[in-house]
Amino acid sequence: MKHVIIGNGPTGLVAAETLRRLQPDAEIALIGDESEPPYSRMAIPYFLQGNIPESGTHLRKTHDHYATQRIHLIEGKVAKVDAKAKQLEFASGERLPYDRLLIATGSRPVTPPIPGIDLPNVHTCWTIEDARAIAALAKPGARVLQLGAGFIGCIIMEALAVRGVELTVVEMGDRMVPRMMTPKAGGMIKAWVEKRGVAVHVSEAITAIKQKDGALSVTLSTGSELAADLVICAAGVRPNIEFLKGSGITMERGIRVDSQMQTNVTDIYAAGDVTEAVDFHTGKPELNAIQPNAVDQARVAAHNMAGGSAVSGGSLAINVLDTLGLISTSFGQWQGINKKEGGSGVELVDEANCRYLSLQFKDDVMIGATSIGWTDHVGALRGLVQTQAALGEWKERLLADPTCFMAAYLASAQKAA
Repeated sequence: MKHVIIGNGPTGLVAAETLRRLQPDAEIALIGDESEPPYSRMAIPYFLQGNIPESGTHLRKTHDHYATQRIHLIEGKVAKVDAKAKQLEFASGERLPYDRLLIATGSRPVTPPIPGIDLPNVHTCWTIEDARAIAALAKPGARVLQLGAGFIGCIIMEALAVRGVELTVVEMGDRMVPRMMTPKAGGMIKAWVEKRGVAVHVSEAITAIKQKDGALSVTLSTGSELAADLVICAAGVRPNIEFLKGSGITMERGIRVDSQMQTNVTDIYAAGDVTEAVDFHTGKPELNAIQPNAVDQARVAAHNMAGGSAVSGGSLAINVLDTLGLISTSFGQWQGINKKEGGSGVELVDEANCRYLSLQFKDDVMIGATSIGWTDHVGALRGLVQTQAALGEWKERLLADPTCFMAAYLASAQKAA
């Protein structure tokens, strides 16, 4: 059996290692299009902060790991999948046959159509090569403007702040982390970072970038201009699926997969950010670019590629963020649902101590939660959402006092036992 995996990030590597454990004699090829050992993009901010060397971003630390596991690393860019011939075609023209294929190509940064976005000293922060360029420019006192204050943007912002730059963040949404935080919570995070010296513009966009007086001049949608030595674009990501055109694989925003991570084409699977997988709550296909889900999907795909019958429980929103020392989380359907669908919720706000809780319910089941400033037992929020336990009288207790979520979780676990 010859397994080929396109994409050598955490998803692809976990799948490869799982396949090796399940099928000791199989051929396994892992393809990446960067001239780097497999590494974690999530570790790049720690490299920028100076907490780890470049080698600290590598997914496996021993030099002979892949040889020992008999995982064949291939550097190359896949240009086409020929599903009928069961072959890949590289940009170089070379072809590689497979028996079973896993597509784990992840995402790439979105580049907005802004005049000047391709100027020198304008960078995304997605690859190690990006990080090297940013590290060379983001010196103490440098004027840095970042476009985007989403999850990835806030992680990058943390690294830049540690480097001592003069930092401005521009976010098109009406709050920071708009796809992870409620309006109130996003506003509280904004106030927190502003108190720590970061200038934040929400409900604004960059309309142009020009070179001026040896630096960059950035024009905002309000008409104001800001000078910068470095501009970082963190405006979101989209799945890497363009090379699959003509393959016969069903795609919308991402690759459509079933609960076994199988595409509509026999022997072709997909996992991670590139997929539209079944959502935990709705059962509908959704993009959910979150690493814990990606790794779970990798294991499910690998088991089925090896002839098993593993099933994914569905993609669940799981977000944990440290923003300049402020811990925030959101799980599940954190934005809630409407009353007609049985929705209700409670919000606790303590701005003086920068603490916040929002719990969302469908009937007596907790379907989502958001927190700021809570670190003790915060995993119980995820547990309540993921177990879908009927809370009974505990729902009313939580509506009256959302801080008793740990007691509610223990009670639901005891009931289930």
